[in-house]
Amino acid sequence: MNIKKYTRLIITVLLGSSPFIANAQWALPQGTGLPSASIWAIVSAIMLWILIIFGFVGVIGFTISGILYLTAAGDEGQIDKAKKAMSYSIVGAVIGISGYVFLQAAQQMLSGLNIF
Repeated sequence: MNIKKYTRLIITVLLGSSPFIANAQWALPQGTGLPSASIWAIVSAIMLWILIIFGFVGVIGFTISGILYLTAAGDEGQIDKAKKAMSYSIVGAVIGISGYVFLQAAQQMLSGLNIF
């Protein structure tokens, strides 16, 4: 083995054992202000906030595309622009709803409860 392999081995061992060296695998001390929930609960809460923002942006997209369509006044270019914006808003809303459904299904599966 050459020096690069030894260096990689040492770095891997040190990085792999660093949580044990720092006792990071044990419970958080109380009074630190850090969340004490599970990682799944924290990620789930963040994802729900992102999906709420995503839905709000989707509603704004629907509104803007509706206003574009109403103010087109027969201009084919503006009508096509409004239709394209509406289709993008629909695709975005479907993706957002799918994300929420996926998140809820994953939570049910990981909790051990029956989905059906």
